[in-house]
Amino acid sequence: MSDTTLWAELLAYGTGIGLSPIHIAVLLLLLLGPQPLRRGGWFVAGWVVTTLLTATLLVTVGHTLVLDMSHGSHHRTGLDLLAGGALVAIGGRELLRSFADGAEPPAWTTSIDRFVAMPLPLLLLLGAAGEVISPDDLVLFAKSAGVVLAAQLPTWQEIVGLAAFTIGASLFLLAPLIAVIIGRDRVIPILEKGKQVLFARGGLVVGGVSLGLGGYLGWQGISGLSLL
Repeated sequence: MSDTTLWAELLAYGTGIGLSPIHIAVLLLLLLGPQPLRRGGWFVAGWVVTTLLTATLLVTVGHTLVLDMSHGSHHRTGLDLLAGGALVAIGGRELLRSFADGAEPPAWTTSIDRFVAMPLPLLLLLGAAGEVISPDDLVLFAKSAGVVLAAQLPTWQEIVGLAAFTIGASLFLLAPLIAVIIGRDRVIPILEKGKQVLFARGGLVVGGVSLGLGGYLGWQGISGLSLL
């Protein structure tokens, strides 16, 4: 695998993880509420730490198990087919739900205000748990770890790769936080508009991304079957 392909795949999988409508919506509400920098900053920090620790743990476990993640191997092909099928199913479900609901906001939007009002430690704990137990996120974490293992990088390059993946997976949270740091008053209308769009079309965006990634991984798995 070339360096360009490696970084492109890590960026794509990180983007899929970063497109978490619930986490983005929570951050936007935190940034629009009291103590925006403190509460929003800690929330983003919790996301970054959770992402990095999860990816590092999976890569470490992969090394311990001596998994062969080269294209066409049993481990790689099985993971590609499983991940592709799961993401296609999740993406299809989100799209169908979005079309069925029409202009109605997703069900999770009705309780998100109570979630944001929780004490900060509990909010961070539930946010981290929500990231690591999400089925589509777990699939993308596993696939990202597989890409790093397949590249057979030296340790320092693995560290750089995991850091880059974490940053890529955090861009959708880092961007609004940085905007608020630069000038909160100027970006409040943008944050409000982003919240409205996310509540109305978040499922559609996530469904489209999941279908695209799922189709790509399914194609990788099918091509890998021909090499077995």
